Amino acid sequence: MKLIVIAGPTAVGKSAAAIALAKELNTEIISADSMQVYRGMDIGTAKVTKEEMDGVTHHLIDILDPSDKYNAYIFKELALKAAEDISSRGKIPIVCGGTGFYIQSLLYNIEFVEEDEDSEIRKELKSYGEENGIEALHRLLEECDPEYAAQIPKEDIKRVVRGVAFYRLHGEKISEHNKKLEENKNNSPFDYRLFVLTDDRERLKERINRRVDQMMEAGLLNEVKELLKTTDKTAVSMQGIGYKEIVAYLEGNCTLEEAVEQIKTGTRRYAKRQITWFKREKNAIWIDVSKGDTSNELRRNLW
Repeated sequence: MKLIVIAGPTAVGKSAAAIALAKELNTEIISADSMQVYRGMDIGTAKVTKEEMDGVTHHLIDILDPSDKYNAYIFKELALKAAEDISSRGKIPIVCGGTGFYIQSLLYNIEFVEEDEDSEIRKELKSYGEENGIEALHRLLEECDPEYAAQIPKEDIKRVVRGVAFYRLHGEKISEHNKKLEENKNNSPFDYRLFVLTDDRERLKERINRRVDQMMEAGLLNEVKELLKTTDKTAVSMQGIGYKEIVAYLEGNCTLEEAVEQIKTGTRRYAKRQITWFKREKNAIWIDVSKGDTSNELRRNLW
């Protein structure tokens, strides 16, 4: 099956590029965004609007409530089903998004066990860390998986907890599991083209800052207030950039100006991590959007 992937950092212009290409190829788009899947989370996720879709069918957008679980395991199952459906109608699916692990799970048919972010083991480990300190929590990881522990700073509590929980749940080191995932990269079930859009660092920074300002003008504050009426602030969806900062403001932990600046800073850091992630992809075709010929470059590098 042929597959087109348009990836890259947030605010680089992935959606517009994917829609333009989809119209040319008369095909459909599968969203690889971990947040746009949620109904009611529109402004803070920069969700593509009906007008912006311009008649192009999009999959995996607005299909879950913010309290629902969503992860790479679920994405892969839904995305594969959508891709097969699109392909069965003689069209080439376009996957568009910036969540690198989601894209990787689909491209390389990664087989991994579904993990529960709210499992009792994880809760116990988080409590252990709160009671005994992050150093003690990190030592648990060193004991069961020293290789992974050497890669993860003790301050990264989420990944430390994941590493220990993974070992206790599956009896396998996550470092060994990750090596298997890397080996899968040579065995993709797709005939794919992976495009990564990029931009000048300062230009991207300006785009991110402008986007956050536009989110606030569009009513991000009210969007979060409405979500809190039906969704617990501890939900995974509410931990997304743009949401947790506004929650902090509403709880009186910072000013609105500080919250906005934190969103900008957090988004810029996320964009940097996205670029770093996609640099690992040996078969990626990088396109600099600042050169203004994105559509031509996409077409030129197809089959």
